[in-house]
Amino acid sequence: MTPVKKFLISPSPHLWKGPSVSKIMYLVVLALMFPSGAAVYFFGYRALSVLGVSVGAALLTEYVCRRMRGHTFVMDGSALVTGILFGLILPPTIPLWTVAVGAIFAIAIVKEAFGGLGHNIFNPALGARAFMSVSFSLPMTTWVEPTGFGVDAVTSATPLSGLSGWQQFDPAAYQAMFLGNTAGSLGETSALAILIGGGLLLGLRVMNWRIPVIYVGVVSLLALAFGQDPLFHILAGGLMLGAFFMATDYVTSPLTNRGKMISGVFLGALTMLIRHFGGMPEGVCYSILCMNAITPLIDRYTKERPYGLVERARSAG
Repeated sequence: MTPVKKFLISPSPHLWKGPSVSKIMYLVVLALMFPSGAAVYFFGYRALSVLGVSVGAALLTEYVCRRMRGHTFVMDGSALVTGILFGLILPPTIPLWTVAVGAIFAIAIVKEAFGGLGHNIFNPALGARAFMSVSFSLPMTTWVEPTGFGVDAVTSATPLSGLSGWQQFDPAAYQAMFLGNTAGSLGETSALAILIGGGLLLGLRVMNWRIPVIYVGVVSLLALAFGQDPLFHILAGGLMLGAFFMATDYVTSPLTNRGKMISGVFLGALTMLIRHFGGMPEGVCYSILCMNAITPLIDRYTKERPYGLVERARSAG
């Protein structure tokens, strides 16, 4: 007698031909090499030190956390991405021991404490930056002019810090911010390098275009509405890095296209509200963290309707 085969029915997709998690993560690492390279070019060996400590601490922390939880450590690239991103959003002169503290917090608290990859609510790198801003406010707000290799750094303000005195349509300042020759966090100053890396991910279809395009577009429109220079707001601060590499995080961003569009609109609005009315010049970090918190709610109300689903009519009684 032929045995009856039992089939397991589970939600779609039933067959997966897309890239694996590891492949996606390493493609993101490849894209991050462009802003990382720009950081090393403009800020010299100090950038290498910050990035090296951040990546090393992130990888070691993930290994320890996985072993403590009784899980096998798998080098899937997620901790590597977090380590690079966290290093890129730090000032060049920040003490290296604080870099290690922040990277440990990013992995142990923001990621692994929630269950590891795929379960974290907030973007680990930005969660750690928020923690660092509160715990080490002075080194987190000390900026220097790009000096390259072998030249002493000169303390300076970021473009957003001097927003009130900004002269609109300044070609020299636009060029400096586009190329990266300005004060700021390691990976946030060169819009060109970020665009190359982001364009690579868009071309490989690793990244969905809706969040970064709508995010930047809403910031531009609101800057015009506030009587400010939209190009300045695009190039200054962490908008470009946040829009392309953090707001698009698979785990903490909405799943549906409608959800991504909603997220992009609110990200742009929150960023400009913080920049224009808030007590701090930058709003990208906290805007993305706020949207991370309501991503499950967005997914709930924008989920796709299953094909052929008919709602049961409610009884008159």
